Amino acid sequence: MKTVKCILILLIFGFSLCVTAQDPFIGEYITEGLENNLALLQKQDEYEKSLQALRSAKGLFYPDLSIDARYTVAQGGRIIDFPVGDLLNPIYSALYLGNLIDTLIHAENQDFPFYRQREQETKLTLVQPVFNPKIIYNYQIKREGVNAVKTDVTIYKRELILEIKTAYYNYLKTVYLLKLVDETSELLKENLRVSKSLYKNDKVTSDVVYRSEAEIEKLRANRAGAEKAQKTAGAYFNFLLNKPLESKIRIPEYPSIEEIIAVGQTDPIPSENIENREELAQLETYKRINEKYLNLSRSSNYPNIFLAVNYGIQGEEYSFTANDDFMLASVVLQWDLFQGFKNRADVQQAKIAGHQLEMKQQEVQKQLELQAINAYYDLQAAAKSVEASRAEVEASEKAFRVVSEKYKNGLSPLIEFTDARTHMTGSRQNLIIACFEYKIKEAELERATASATLP
Repeated sequence: MKTVKCILILLIFGFSLCVTAQDPFIGEYITEGLENNLALLQKQDEYEKSLQALRSAKGLFYPDLSIDARYTVAQGGRIIDFPVGDLLNPIYSALYLGNLIDTLIHAENQDFPFYRQREQETKLTLVQPVFNPKIIYNYQIKREGVNAVKTDVTIYKRELILEIKTAYYNYLKTVYLLKLVDETSELLKENLRVSKSLYKNDKVTSDVVYRSEAEIEKLRANRAGAEKAQKTAGAYFNFLLNKPLESKIRIPEYPSIEEIIAVGQTDPIPSENIENREELAQLETYKRINEKYLNLSRSSNYPNIFLAVNYGIQGEEYSFTANDDFMLASVVLQWDLFQGFKNRADVQQAKIAGHQLEMKQQEVQKQLELQAINAYYDLQAAAKSVEASRAEVEASEKAFRVVSEKYKNGLSPLIEFTDARTHMTGSRQNLIIACFEYKIKEAELERATASATLP
């Protein structure tokens, strides 16, 4: 009865695997991973940076106000000659000879330095773009860039969810495999007890006892490998969540028999549904960005118009009288008439990039369709593998039960018992692997069709 009970326990935890759809912890772990994963946090920082770049581009529409202050001390430099005497002295002489003035006036020629010894200029400058297509298209490009980065974050979230689910199921697989080793160990201990009893009753020779002991030692070595696999899988899972690698991972309670029956019965997700894939939306965004670049390149053929206003004070010293301040208002037109055919080359580059994006979009469309189809058939194959493994477990369990009873009564050699036990353990192991492979393939199809609702 004890052997049958052990076998039943093995059967239960093997069949329980596909009820992880009801796992109360996987949703919490996904939420935790989306909040703490380091790579995702970097992606989100990139999105925040793109928002700031958009704000910077928007700021170009507003006026630019600045203050400039200059105080200059000069010495030497060019001397400007002003021939005041040469111009006025002949006039003064004519006036004197005509008795129009009483005294002959003699004016000296003047000279003064080009730079004043001291000079200051302090002014406010306001520049307002009136018509500048580059500012407009630059803003539109930045806005679409924000959408592209945001979509990239969403794409990585879906990839991260798949990674978390896969790592979680791989960890659960090691847990169940380790429990299979422990349950098998109980079977081998029971076999050793029976072998010793048969030896005492002279029904078998001592080599049977030794071989039973060797099987136990061999299983201990297998358990060490299973423990290593469990720690490795757990460390990677915690890495995805940005937690200490040795953190404890919560797993669901073992389900009841009624909950086990539904193994492998989940209906596959339709594979043709790929319109939700963010990769396609991202390519559309890149196409819009390229159109803006094309318009930006063409905008170089148009003039730019600015309004500039200056207000300030000038003089040798700082003074704030009405004679010291000044104001200038200007409308500035700037038009690049020729840049060595650069604009034409930029337009052609944008057109070529647009054609490349069209081809890339068609390629990605087919790749995503192929990915969804492969994921769909992989899931179907995994479901069939679960059913086949279940049938193999049922048959091997029945065979082991018959051989075990015969061996207890000394009617079957140890090699037959060992073969039956090994076959049953192997089939149980295959069922564990098949069930978790089914859950992983289910997650892959969910990713291929972008059918999961993101938190």
